[in-house]
Amino acid sequence: MDLKIKDLSLLLSFIEERSMKNLKNRVTLSNSAAKRISEILSSQNEKTALRISVEGGGCSGFSYKFNLVENPADDDFIIDQSDSIIVIDSISLMYMDGSEIDFIDNLMGQRFQINNPKATKNCGCGTSFSL
Repeated sequence: MDLKIKDLSLLLSFIEERSMKNLKNRVTLSNSAAKRISEILSSQNEKTALRISVEGGGCSGFSYKFNLVENPADDDFIIDQSDSIIVIDSISLMYMDGSEIDFIDNLMGQRFQINNPKATKNCGCGTSFSL
């Protein structure tokens, strides 16, 4: 992920205001998301966690990316709940602070949804947002 000068200054102020330890309860996982992630991970042989990251792009400016990974990186923020492991890199965490990760299963389909209080605009698909 390429950092712009504006993003770098935002990151530095974020790090100054909060240590990573203080963010442990700042990104939460709903029970339905924890259950679905547990189901997905139990069907995988070598993948042990769901990585959620924020990337530039999408119709609103930023988009969420979901990948199954074998191991977290040394500087990853880790959420371990009910046999579900989520890893988030430190740059993405800056954009997701205060978010809830949820899993929706309705007539429209199944999907993970990030309820992000920092997002000022979301697109209709639910995977793109702006700040």
